[in-house]
Amino acid sequence: MEISVWIALLALFFAGGLTPGPAVMMVMSTSLRYGAPTALVPAVGVSAANLVWISLAATGIATFAAGAAGLLLVLKIAGLLFISWLAWTMATGDPSQRRASASQAPPKASLFGHGVGLQLLNPNALIFFGLLLPGYFDASRPVALQAGIIMATVTVTEMLGLTVYAWAADAMNHRFQNPGFALWFNRAAAAGMLASAIFAAVLTTAK
Repeated sequence: MEISVWIALLALFFAGGLTPGPAVMMVMSTSLRYGAPTALVPAVGVSAANLVWISLAATGIATFAAGAAGLLLVLKIAGLLFISWLAWTMATGDPSQRRASASQAPPKASLFGHGVGLQLLNPNALIFFGLLLPGYFDASRPVALQAGIIMATVTVTEMLGLTVYAWAADAMNHRFQNPGFALWFNRAAAAGMLASAIFAAVLTTAK
């Protein structure tokens, strides 16, 4: 992989990691409820799902899925249903509920699974990995090595972005002692999560 291509890839996923989307909203919501360290569990799940997406992109399957109208429709419906459920859970949570300790959080396997499921069914991921990422592979060079470089790059940038949001949400937790503010934020975050997924689903409409 040419250094210029890698820099372009780094810029793409660094910007993507800092752009609010369903994964960011999930991590922030978890951080506000249970603290930043706990919120990094679903963040790791998101990064693990990225490795699956990169493997699919390397083999051309993600590109095929992005161009197959029937399969694309199924993926979008499944993704929107899952994200809608997460958004509903967030929006209807009790805003007067006090912050729970990390020991009261759902099992780590459950949080990790939510992160994996969200990212695998996220229409945003289909844009990045199905439509954009394949263009960064050089067919004249070993695909496995390029995939390894991309996996490392994407994992670092994704985790950096999600960690920033997790700790930022943790730092502003004192604002959530006000139930009115908590209710407003939860509903806004849920709406942002769903709107981002719908926007991505529209962008991936097959021609």
